Amino acid sequence: MSRYRKTTFGHPVRTSHTWRIRENKNNSSKLTIRIAVPFVIAVLFTIAFGFFYFGRKKTQRKKFDDVDDEIQGTESLQFNFSTICVATNNFSEANKLGQGGFGSVYKGTLSDMQEIAVKRLSKNSGQGEQEFKNEVTLVAKLQHRNLVKLVGFSQAGEEKLLIYEFMPNGSLDQILFDPVKCTQLDWERRYKLIGGVARGLVYLHEESRLKIIHRDLKASNILLDADMNPKIADFGMARLFCLHQIQDNTNRIVGTYGYMAPEYIMHGEFSMKSDVFSFGVLVLEILCGQRNSSFHKSDIAGDLLSYAWRHWNNGSAIEILHPTLKDTFSRKEAVRCIHVALLCVQKNVEDRPSMQTVILMLNRYFSISHNLPSAPAFFAGSIKRMEPKSTLYSDYRDAQGSSKNESIRDTAMYSVNDVSVTELHPR
Repeated sequence: MSRYRKTTFGHPVRTSHTWRIRENKNNSSKLTIRIAVPFVIAVLFTIAFGFFYFGRKKTQRKKFDDVDDEIQGTESLQFNFSTICVATNNFSEANKLGQGGFGSVYKGTLSDMQEIAVKRLSKNSGQGEQEFKNEVTLVAKLQHRNLVKLVGFSQAGEEKLLIYEFMPNGSLDQILFDPVKCTQLDWERRYKLIGGVARGLVYLHEESRLKIIHRDLKASNILLDADMNPKIADFGMARLFCLHQIQDNTNRIVGTYGYMAPEYIMHGEFSMKSDVFSFGVLVLEILCGQRNSSFHKSDIAGDLLSYAWRHWNNGSAIEILHPTLKDTFSRKEAVRCIHVALLCVQKNVEDRPSMQTVILMLNRYFSISHNLPSAPAFFAGSIKRMEPKSTLYSDYRDAQGSSKNESIRDTAMYSVNDVSVTELHPR
């Protein structure tokens, strides 16, 4: 049968059978497209995800592989174990400065008469080979007058030693919270301490070729040299950030109770602004001469932040100053320091200034009169339980130090006062 018929004008026209064939072909094409397009999208998505995932893994591996490569560059800092044994009189009790969760600290004297502080990690401390290498590499790269200087390290079998410049005045907490020694800290020295710590943090956050979040800034981690200049120490919990990274998070909350920012405690989020928060707490402690934790269950306030805020709100901010400062302090400088501290401990991350801005505020190069603080984050009652561990070299103490009373308990919650905990993975 012919597939065409004649029209009145003599032109052939396709029959209905031909139209059905064409329609079936169109339907098949549409069905193919409907199946193919989602499949192609899924494939492209999988490829893109693969590039992102493995690219990120590669970047992370590269960052930590670089640590292994760079450890070779620190060989000039490596000491023979026997040399340190001689320097510390074979780690004698007479040379012992303190005892911490990760080991003991000893005073030593090298053959060139340089005095050193040696952190001897205990064999059962849990500090692994990779973490030790990361610690050495990180601190060796940091050079600033307000950071403690790494003199060297030593490894011999299971023995791991970290060697630092000796700080004759010990840690800030030993003087600041001592009812007798605190008289050494007049207003000029306290103001100098605040500025020095701030400059050290600016270096860590912005000025060094590494971007470091300290994560455990507190009075016991500020060492004092012969001239009472502050040196930030203990990078056992420090995190290395990428150049453009501004925030990270963790499932394990580590740090010292009373100094940790609220977003870190509640969500595990930490950033430069977390250090800013800790700095604000530290400033208030320097000004009033009392630990944040000393206000717990007191009738005055639930914590130091509440105490400072109450006086600020009442127009009596300078009343928080330690009694020994009454005749020595500059009212303008004191109010400015309290103002800056309260801005640093704001609950919202965005409301806290950067450490660079803090420096400008403290040096009167930046007007803060229009930046009024609101109520700070309060910590009263916000304690969570966690598994206790200690930092790498946090217990830098002199012979009369209080480290014996700061041992880590099996039931520790975060860390109380000056006992810290560390998550053990490469940083």
